[in-house]
Amino acid sequence: MNIKKNGTRRITLAAILTAIVVVLQIIANLVQPIPGVSITLVLVPVVIGAALLGEWVGAWLGFAFGVVVLVSGGATAFIAIHPVGTIITVLTKGFCAGLAAGLIYRLLEKIHPYLAVIMASIICPVMNTCLFFVGCRLFFWKTIHQWGMDAGFENTFAYMVFVLAGINFLIELGINLLLAPVILRLIKQGRK
Repeated sequence: MNIKKNGTRRITLAAILTAIVVVLQIIANLVQPIPGVSITLVLVPVVIGAALLGEWVGAWLGFAFGVVVLVSGGATAFIAIHPVGTIITVLTKGFCAGLAAGLIYRLLEKIHPYLAVIMASIICPVMNTCLFFVGCRLFFWKTIHQWGMDAGFENTFAYMVFVLAGINFLIELGINLLLAPVILRLIKQGRK
């Protein structure tokens, strides 16, 4: 049975994945193994949902991830600087990360399912981090520049890469790539 065509199963799986996204992001906000670095596993269910249910469900899961970040206080430092810019950045980056993962998966699935999972697993954190950088440049540049200067960085972009997002990105990308075979197995199981 094609899960994309079965409305009840599709809605149920999307709801389960949404719940997983919410729980994983709340845990990520509470548990920071590296002080100041919030590592999230949320991008894994986003990729699974995008691959199994399509790019729009992936976009929804990314959007849900952004909502939880905002509601649970994961963007508090940025809300204080520019509330509207924070909301736009956080929701857009999650939405687009899920959408891109779904589109890449759909485009590459016919070539090879494993390639599709690998590329979707890569594009999701890349899109998330790149749009974070864009949001920082548009809405928070002066403040981030000052934070960087206070931390001893003369180059604001270097501060963003090495302090604000670099470690997060590398860990999230690594987790996605490490779990890609598991993601593929879950996708195959989900389609049965």
